Amino acid sequence: MNEWNRNDLEAFLDDAESGLIYFYTPLCGTCQLASRMLQIVEELVTVKMGKLNLNFYPDIAVEFAIESVPCLLIVQGGKVKETLYAFHSVPYLLEKMKQHLN
Repeated sequence: MNEWNRNDLEAFLDDAESGLIYFYTPLCGTCQLASRMLQIVEELVTVKMGKLNLNFYPDIAVEFAIESVPCLLIVQGGKVKETLYAFHSVPYLLEKMKQHLN
């Protein structure tokens, strides 16, 4: 999964793309587990994904009302369809994606 900066995020949303935006912090243990789960998801399906380290973008956390990390935004057509904080399992993530990204 590619590390995105502010410009990447804005381009993704402005182009009304669909995919996943993953917010994390490097020292968060749960984020490390979530990252591994998303790596598996990335191997199983073709979906546009990017990740942002919220330590560098606190204003984006406010803009998207992110309450904690890890946080996954499921985006369809440039609009946030669902915000996930509990990733549960890879099958759970795949099911959530199927609900919004088909």
